[in-house]
Formats: sequence, structure tokens, C-alpha cells
Amino acid sequence: MAGKGKAAVFLGPGKGYEIKEFDIPDPEPDAILIKITMGGVCGSDLHFWRGDSPFFVAFTGAVGGHEMTGRVAKLGSNISTDSLGRPLKEGDRVCYAYFYPCHRCYQCNKGEFAACPDKVRTMAGMPGGPNPFNGAYAEYYYLRPSHWVFKVPDELSDEMVTPVNCALSQVTYGLHLAGLQMGDTLVVQGAGGLGTNACAVAKEMGADQVIAIDGLPGRLELAKQFGADHTIDINELKTPPERAQRVMELTGGRGADVVAELVGLPAAVPEGLQMTRSGGTYLVIGNISIGQTVSIDPSALVLGSRRIVGAIHYDPWVIPEALDFLVRTRTKYPHEEVVSHDKYQLDEINRAFEEAEWQRDGGGTKVRRAVIVP
Repeated sequence: MAGKGKAAVFLGPGKGYEIKEFDIPDPEPDAILIKITMGGVCGSDLHFWRGDSPFFVAFTGAVGGHEMTGRVAKLGSNISTDSLGRPLKEGDRVCYAYFYPCHRCYQCNKGEFAACPDKVRTMAGMPGGPNPFNGAYAEYYYLRPSHWVFKVPDELSDEMVTPVNCALSQVTYGLHLAGLQMGDTLVVQGAGGLGTNACAVAKEMGADQVIAIDGLPGRLELAKQFGADHTIDINELKTPPERAQRVMELTGGRGADVVAELVGLPAAVPEGLQMTRSGGTYLVIGNISIGQTVSIDPSALVLGSRRIVGAIHYDPWVIPEALDFLVRTRTKYPHEEVVSHDKYQLDEINRAFEEAEWQRDGGGTKVRRAVIVP
């Protein structure tokens, strides 16, 4: 496909992005070239941008971003349908996974694609791949051969679909792994993009009570709109024991059936375990910064028959389920409100990150979930 396309290249932790131009590739027979319509700034992207772990230096030189949606720009010669066998053509809106299981390991052979040890190395936003269009912050994205891709229902806007391949699918899969059941209580630590989606997904799964914890008033208010029955403001209940006590009060003294860490702060882990009932499950999704540690008392797991479940990425069935969820609940929850209504052009990407930063002094943030419109 002739011509040039723009992309934002990561300069390294604390250094931001630089806009560069690259040749637009023609797709291989089993690949798809996608014209990106919207890319989101996920909490994990903020981890990279800040440099929360030395590991994130490995992303230097890559086109950033992984949360996105777009339209088919060009189909490979062997592609005529999406992953559910539905006709697919140029111009169709699509949603797709941003990581690539190897299909050649023990885990993939067992159908555990989310557990593939090779998938992080080949996910969107990592250096390498067949061409530079390997991330969300670009005009194009190259969907590699034989990967999962799903048509987007016409009822859904780009604002609703952009978080699907990250925030919504991740919490859907995580709550599935954690075994959330009808009548359960869920505590959500962190009411950002993942947390607000988790509130709604849990309620639709039959949760009797959802409790959201955060320190930003706008996030707590949005969590209520997404089904949270109670909220806990860390500016009011300032210590972990105070917050754990509040959860106990709301659960008749037993604690929550499932507590989900969705904030990416190691200190949240021992606090969350205090809130998890005997026999309950602690779900860890947000802590992706390698090398950050925290102390826990292992006896709390043994004596309390608690379990810890870690979840990164998801299996392919999750994306169409997430899209169906959005169609069913599009008038019930304000899904478009998860992303910011202040859109950023590609060359404004560094400003987008600055205004999305919620760990700045005072804990302020100008946007909910920044989105880049190439």
C-alpha cells in the first residue's frame, strides 16, 4: 500500500514520544492492515511513560499503545471473514487482541492463550514485528497473520469500543478466573478504566454488592454510574485499616468474596487481602511493574483459605462477549464516559499523557481516560 503513515515512537521512560513517518505496508495473505480511529492511554501506558520499572526501557524505540480500535484499510488476500466467520471487507470497523500467543508452547497447546509466556514479547507496543506499525499511537496498525479479529456492531461508537481490547476484556476475563458468582460482593481497588468496567461487569454477572475504592471524586462518581453500590474515598478514610474496617461493615463482618486490584500500586495488595473474606479470592491485574515488591503475611492465605489469582490478557472468546455486553447495556451504563471527551491529535500525544497523569502532586488529572485520534 503506497504512501507514508505517522506513528508516535517512544523515546524511553520520562522522555515522551516523537512523531515519525514510515512506509505503509501491504498486508501478507493472512494479515490485515487497519486504519486506527482511536487509541486509548491505559494505566499501563502511564507506567511505561513514568518509568515505574527498569523493564520499561525495553519499549524504547517502539510505537506506543495497545488499547485501540479501527477500520479495515486492506485485507490480506486470504482473509474474507472475521474470527467468527462473518464476512469482512475493507471499511468495516473491527476490534482485535493486541498480543500474540505463539501457538507453539505448553500453555497454548492446552488452550491457555492468556498464559502464553511469549505473548508479552510480541504484544502491541513492543519493539520488533514485521514493520513499525506495531502500536496504537499511529495512523495504521498491522494485524499479524491468523490473529483474532471481530467486527464491531453498528450500535457501538468508537468511544465505547476503544477500551474493549484492554480494560473491558481484561476485567471480564479476570472476574471469570476469580470465580465471581451471583450474590457475591466485589471490592474494586482503583476506579479508573478497568475499575469502572469491572463494576458494571460484576453487576451483570449477578454481584449483589460492588464497592469501589479511589481517591479522585470524578472516578468515584463514575463508578456509581457503572453500578457501584458503595464507594470509599481514600482521602476520607486515609489508612488501610480504616478502609478494611469499612468493607467489613458493608459485608456483615466477613469481607468481600472477590477483591480486585486494578490500580497498579503494590501497597494495594496487603490492603486488599485484609478485605478478602475467608475462602475468598484476591484478583491482581494492575501491578505490572517488574521489580516493585511488597510484604504480605502468607498465613493470611493459609489460615483464611484465601487464594490469589493473577491475570494478564485474556482468551479469544472474551472480545465478542465484551462487544455483546456493550450492546446489551449501552443504555444502562454511560460507557462513552469512560474515555475523555477531550480528544488529542497524534502530535498532541505528550500533552495527552501529561493531562492523563493521576499521580501528580495533589492527585489531580484533567481527563478520565485520554484518547488519541490519529
